[in-house]
Amino acid sequence: MNELLWIGFALMDLSLVLIVYRYFGKTGLFGLIVFNLILCNIQVLKTIELFGMTTTLGNILYASVFLSTDMLSEFYGKKEARKAVYLGFVILLMAVVYMQLALRFTPTVDDFAQPHLEAIFGFLPRIALGSLCAYLISQLHDVYVFHKLKEKMGERRLWLRNNASTLLSQLLDSSVFCFIALWGLFPFDVWLEILFTTYLFKVIVAVMDTPFLYLARKIHPRVSES
Repeated sequence: MNELLWIGFALMDLSLVLIVYRYFGKTGLFGLIVFNLILCNIQVLKTIELFGMTTTLGNILYASVFLSTDMLSEFYGKKEARKAVYLGFVILLMAVVYMQLALRFTPTVDDFAQPHLEAIFGFLPRIALGSLCAYLISQLHDVYVFHKLKEKMGERRLWLRNNASTLLSQLLDSSVFCFIALWGLFPFDVWLEILFTTYLFKVIVAVMDTPFLYLARKIHPRVSES
């Protein structure tokens, strides 16, 4: 069931990017980037098996962050795309600080949530550090490569701009994140498999998102930004 759930989840998430964009425009993309970034940093704590390989959950939501960034780059320019990158960075940092403060409050004797919150968010600082570094490096790289290709090619070959910028940036992202967040937590062979599969499944979702970017181009003229 994992494989079917994963494919269905990916298609649902990419479709929802278009739906949110259709009704909320640029503002919706900013919101999606923040939402998906926070949620995928929680989901990444869960390891699953897909097609006989061990990987982390969260790859789908993180890949759709790249789709949203590429849509901002394509339709609104480099400045807006970078603004979204920095917004995601600041909000994730705030979420980490806020949850660490929440964990320091002494719970009542009847409280049942503290151990569960500690299990998830007690580990979050290291995950978030890896994610913050990987996110900032890879997303700024993605925006840079996307616009360099656009300068050379103009409006042609959107599929090439989308995939080339995303695939290179995802490699940077996976390498930086797995080293900072997961190094030493697993045996080396498992860590290496997680690194490989993390990138592999991000690549799959990145290829899947190409038709959605073309659909977004059709939606774009009808979006009101007023």
